[in-house]
Amino acid sequence: MRSLHDVAAPAKLNLFLQVTGRRADGYHLLQSAFVLVDWHDTLHFERRAGGKLSREDLGAALPAEDLVLRAARALQQQAGCPEGAHIAIEKRLPSEAGLGGGSSDAASCLLALNRLWSLGLPLAALEQIGLQLGADVPFFLRGRNAWVEGVGERITPVDLPAARFAVVKPPRGLATRDIFGSPALKRDSDSATISGFAANPWGFGHNDLEPVARQLCPEVGEAIEWLGSQGLKARMTGSGSAVFAWLPPGTVLAQAPGHWVRSGWVVRECSKMDVHPLVGWASSDD
Repeated sequence: MRSLHDVAAPAKLNLFLQVTGRRADGYHLLQSAFVLVDWHDTLHFERRAGGKLSREDLGAALPAEDLVLRAARALQQQAGCPEGAHIAIEKRLPSEAGLGGGSSDAASCLLALNRLWSLGLPLAALEQIGLQLGADVPFFLRGRNAWVEGVGERITPVDLPAARFAVVKPPRGLATRDIFGSPALKRDSDSATISGFAANPWGFGHNDLEPVARQLCPEVGEAIEWLGSQGLKARMTGSGSAVFAWLPPGTVLAQAPGHWVRSGWVVRECSKMDVHPLVGWASSDD
């Protein structure tokens, strides 16, 4: 196998997100429910001899040392692999949005190179690498909608009904470190239960990061209010700045305001995915 093309890296939404504590090492303890949606980046891989790794940006320019190259390098080192790769990325997911785009790209990279390089590493080994790259990476590696706890390592699959969502991303992004570094962040929410969530998955809970995000980026509040004006209950996903709302069956979303269109806002309808397109690409997958 010399190449893999059109490898998908889908986005996720946090249906709720709460911070239940903080470890001595500074990492925050979270509870959330993650759902995959049909909005994705696309990656292409070409096998190269000699161990060299390179990246080509087919869309928006990425940082020189992005999560994809870091994932590829970590996999090389973990497996002692002498192979290299050229990776091209069609970036469609906005950055600093809370949609998990970078983590999803990294997960798809690990799965794809594990196959391209014929490494045969099990999912558990890829997850160990992934967790060092980002808290959301193990979720994307597992590839199923899930209840997620701890620092992202405790993942319980959940079955969710079909659903559509409106997603609004303001032009400005939010850096995760700025949200978690804020002294105003609530860090002591009571623990939730899967049974409580399952009784009302589209309206359960809240996002503890949202108040801080709204202070840093008032457009988050503007997006929530616009969706609210259409009778939709909106909240932020992840650390923002994107917000979303569940669309009841038959709902038609209004057109985005003209000034949003002119200034680079993104308004999109997405559908829930049942599984990640790459489920089965690691040896221990079901």
